[in-house]
Amino acid sequence: MIGANSPAVSRPPYSRITGTGSMLPPRRVTNADLAVELARRGIETSDAWIVERTGIRARHFADDGVNASDLATAAARQALEAAGRRADEIDLLIVATSTPDMVFPATAALVQRNLGVAGFAAFDLQAVCSGFVYALSVADAMIRAGSATRALVIGAEVFSRILDFDDRTTCVLFGDGAGAVVLEASDTPGVLASELHADGRHVGILCVPGTVAGGRVLGDPLLRMDGQAVYKLAVSVLESVARSVLAKAGRSESDVDWLIPHQANIRIMQSTARKLGLPPERLVVTVDEHGNTSAASVPLALDVAVRTGRIRRGDTVLLEGVGGGFTWGAVLLDF
Repeated sequence: MIGANSPAVSRPPYSRITGTGSMLPPRRVTNADLAVELARRGIETSDAWIVERTGIRARHFADDGVNASDLATAAARQALEAAGRRADEIDLLIVATSTPDMVFPATAALVQRNLGVAGFAAFDLQAVCSGFVYALSVADAMIRAGSATRALVIGAEVFSRILDFDDRTTCVLFGDGAGAVVLEASDTPGVLASELHADGRHVGILCVPGTVAGGRVLGDPLLRMDGQAVYKLAVSVLESVARSVLAKAGRSESDVDWLIPHQANIRIMQSTARKLGLPPERLVVTVDEHGNTSAASVPLALDVAVRTGRIRRGDTVLLEGVGGGFTWGAVLLDF
């Protein structure tokens, strides 16, 4: 027990991203490729139809036997290398995913095993497409509280496993991938503010309404979405949560160097940027090549922007997520 006159333990009061990484399965599926596959099922679509409505031109699908934990592990290793850290220097691991390898254990435990480390907290977080923003906020809070010093925060998805390829309104939207960051305690501010929300009244507009019981799948095990309802809500909440998190941090829209929203639909992304008064060149866009990778989309886009030299140290970055639940949130950070 610390005595009354014992000095308090000094901990860095902030958390900061020190490395990023990502992983896309090698199999790239273009809109033209998908159109051929759907034609075999008697469903008509085209590259022009998909691009006009979504901005998506291609996505990546994992091969059979490749799971979320495999993609997450590869992204984690990249992030560790970028941060100059070993896996045994990590003391917290959070994986945001809606497509875990199995019912349990957590995908995070499998990633921990794959990295050859043990002992520290490892758990999954499920907030669908908002998952990475949620996970980053949780890791930041745990570091600030002194519960962790260095965290791996990962978003990883294999959404191709839950798509209905007889429904062209959804199967053309999603892809597989993973993105990761190393978040460390720091004396210099990194994560400036975060805000998370959910509204369970809208669970039905984006969901996979099935489960496993008695060794059987009960209900519908494939993704279902009311696209118009999702679009309407997303445009509204992304603007409001962005303004709110900026106000929390004492910053304004003009302070934002880069906006990285959830990569779901180019129209939603461009609308959010316009409402915040941000020029198109400050919007990081990867949805054209990745599709919607759910919880992986924000860290994937962040890693791409970092590795291509767009995001640099000292830049202010606004991350936003919105997804099933209905969930949404934002994190403002100095990179």
